Amino acid sequence: MANTKELSVEDKLRALYDLQLIDTRIDEIRNVRGELPLEVEDLEDEVAGLSTRLDKLKNELEVIEESIKTKKIAIDDHKESIKKYTKQQETVRNNREFNSLSKEVEFQELEIQLAEKQIKEMKASIEHKKEVISNSKEKLEQKSTHLKHKKSELEAIMSETEKEETFLSEKSNEFRAQIEDRLLAAYDRIRNSVRNGLAVVSIERGASAGSFFTIPPQTQVEIAARKKIITDEHSGRILVDSSLAEEERQKMEELFSTI
Repeated sequence: MANTKELSVEDKLRALYDLQLIDTRIDEIRNVRGELPLEVEDLEDEVAGLSTRLDKLKNELEVIEESIKTKKIAIDDHKESIKKYTKQQETVRNNREFNSLSKEVEFQELEIQLAEKQIKEMKASIEHKKEVISNSKEKLEQKSTHLKHKKSELEAIMSETEKEETFLSEKSNEFRAQIEDRLLAAYDRIRNSVRNGLAVVSIERGASAGSFFTIPPQTQVEIAARKKIITDEHSGRILVDSSLAEEERQKMEELFSTI
């Protein structure tokens, strides 16, 4: 429940602008850190993907090497068969048996040629896969090193900013407690609807900060009077005069320097 103590409009504007300065500082901390966890996550996925691919390639290599061994055994078997059929030809009784054995020898020789061709192709495949494995290993090492650095960077930032973020979050809650619910709801609504999270901005060179739209002189006078809450008709942001903004910025800088 927000503090029900009645504040002047000026006090409300100061509290709102202070809250904005604190929340902006928290946003900055989270933005710096915000990209790193995603980078680390992406790198972890990449490293995991490369490791899986490397394991798959190594398994494929083992399968091919086993296939070569099997083909070599088959070649030896075919050679033995050729010896057997050739020997049998010495004791045949007629041409039909001789021709039949000759066809068997020819078939075994064709099988040997086919197996040798397949072995040659598999050896070429092995050389290609070894090259791919070598490149993948190199890439994996690079990505793993990069991941290690990014993790260290993230841990360092977490270590540096955790204390500050905790302090600022507590201060944000303290300032929120000073602001009436209606104003706080408006502040949160505006903050969530704009890309940079700025719900309260100062007048700079006759326009609201970050806007190209000029504030009419009469409105500028009313803002400087600090008698009512005024919003920018173009962006919907709550407006404060530059003097108030500068005073509060200096106050918040002193607060931030104590962290």
